[in-house]
Amino acid sequence: MSTDPFSRMNPHFSLSISIQKSDIDELGHVNNVVYLRWVQEVAAAHWNFVASSELKTKYSWVVLRHEIDYRLPVFLEDHIIGSTWVGEYHGARFERFVKLCYAGSDKVVAEAKTMWCLLDGVTMKPKRIDEEILSLLKAAQ
Repeated sequence: MSTDPFSRMNPHFSLSISIQKSDIDELGHVNNVVYLRWVQEVAAAHWNFVASSELKTKYSWVVLRHEIDYRLPVFLEDHIIGSTWVGEYHGARFERFVKLCYAGSDKVVAEAKTMWCLLDGVTMKPKRIDEEILSLLKAAQ
């Protein structure tokens, strides 16, 4: 995987995804568990893109919930673009959305809504989302 150049004109952070032979299951297409891995990788790439080294040390994120809808199969020769953006937040919880599409197309292969929890990097306890994190994630959309 490699990040696409991020444009402030683009409302979402995007990541190019290459299908690996190991992603393919006995049915000849990408296994559903791999889609979920991609959802996490796109979200992590977004955080790694927007957060400074200091913030990455100060905070961590953990997933509390994944909801994923599978729309179309993906095969070894396909190329996928994962896009992500954040939604509502409450306390230490932040909603994140991920859409996986065929590259060069608006055909959606999967969509996910996830709930993430911000943790203090030292205590590993939930940390209320403050203006610093909010402005960082909202501005990077």
